[in-house]
Amino acid sequence: MTSTDKRIARLEHQVETLLAKVEAQAATIVVQEARIASLEAENAELRRRLGENSSNSGKPPSTDAPKERASRPDSAPSGKQRGGQPGHKGSKRTLVPATQVTSSEDHHPTHCRGCARGLPTRNDPDPIRHQVWDVPEIRPTVTEHRLHHATCDVCGVTTCASLPLGTPQGAFGPGVLALAAMLVADGHMTRRKVVRLLRDVFGIDISLGALSESEAIASDAVAPAVEEARVQALAEKAKHVDATTWYQAGAYLALWVMATATVTVFTIAGDATRETLRMWITRVRGVLVTDRGTQFGFWAMERRQICWAHLIRKYVAFSERNGRAGEIGQALLFWARVLFQSYHRVRDGTGSRAGLQRAAGVIRANVERLLEEGRDLSVAGVSGSCKDILEHREAMWRFIDDPAVEPTNNHAERELRGLVTWRKSSFGSQSARGNAFAANLKSVIHTCRKQQRNVLVYLRAAIQAALRHEATPSLLRPTP
Repeated sequence: MTSTDKRIARLEHQVETLLAKVEAQAATIVVQEARIASLEAENAELRRRLGENSSNSGKPPSTDAPKERASRPDSAPSGKQRGGQPGHKGSKRTLVPATQVTSSEDHHPTHCRGCARGLPTRNDPDPIRHQVWDVPEIRPTVTEHRLHHATCDVCGVTTCASLPLGTPQGAFGPGVLALAAMLVADGHMTRRKVVRLLRDVFGIDISLGALSESEAIASDAVAPAVEEARVQALAEKAKHVDATTWYQAGAYLALWVMATATVTVFTIAGDATRETLRMWITRVRGVLVTDRGTQFGFWAMERRQICWAHLIRKYVAFSERNGRAGEIGQALLFWARVLFQSYHRVRDGTGSRAGLQRAAGVIRANVERLLEEGRDLSVAGVSGSCKDILEHREAMWRFIDDPAVEPTNNHAERELRGLVTWRKSSFGSQSARGNAFAANLKSVIHTCRKQQRNVLVYLRAAIQAALRHEATPSLLRPTP
């Protein structure tokens, strides 16, 4: 082999080596490009999650950072001074009738404010009335039941008297049992604080164990009435249903609420699945107002109303995207504002339902067209949501034609807030009995308040009825 051939062979070898390196580097670039694309997608998703707040997701407002709270539209300074605004109807305490006054004192002027001469004591036919409300020192009543023995002169058997019907086996009567249960369930106080309050304010010395027993008595006493209210809620034309998390000894459970115009009922279940929900909502009747959760799939779509507050938060999330997805989100928000402007005019009496129905026809056509376009974009986090919303399109517009149906599920969400506060302060419950107490007592409290009934009076009556083995007082609104 000549020197030229050797040189050519060496060059060919170098070329082959370089080509192999190029191919290897090209393969590395392909892998790195795929990795970069994956990381960019992951980064975009993480940035999206960091931007989530109560206005563009299902997160509660309490999770918003101070900066996010300051940027809310409803947090902007109005420029008005604090206090009542011009035109605001003030409120003042109304004097109670003389028949309800506990005691009265007459006061007469002694000297003339003009010449300082003494004045005769005469009763003014129309004196100025000034009433002062106060609470006297509270002392509990203590009733001692003495159970005597008697021996029969014939057979010699000794018999002891029994407690009268309605007398509790424990040391506390219906009033104390009702008050203790209400303080725990409605005051969102720790049980130790309830024990201190009962001792300091009412002079009642109760242990934590006795307080727990009083909760069980109250819960069992109202359970039949709560079940009656659940059946009533199922029969009503419109019902709002929602769920949140509950804890039992650190384990996650589901807290469900069903709220109607007249009653509110809670239950705590093992999970938030469709099967569990169907065991509680046993009849499919009326319109169900919910979010788009799959657990509500057993309810016919034509008898549902999807919460527009959830939809608007989703549209806000769309609007924060780049490109066409963001434009679609902005357009959806525009039509949502137009819809609710028309709805609010109907609600406050300045517009007609016929006008709302005419406007809704145009709004619906534009909203569904935009959702269909979003579905076809193939954008992660947008297209799938648009497809799911379109699958619920028949349940988006029920409130347009039915005055009994509201466009949002805010009613159920408001009802849940009290139990969420309780859960945060007490970390839920420690047993199934505690779950039943929370659900039953909150059902009673919310229903009584909704009907403007005195909660303590009802609880006392229910516990007294249970002690006497009588029917539980109904939670349903009396028929006029």
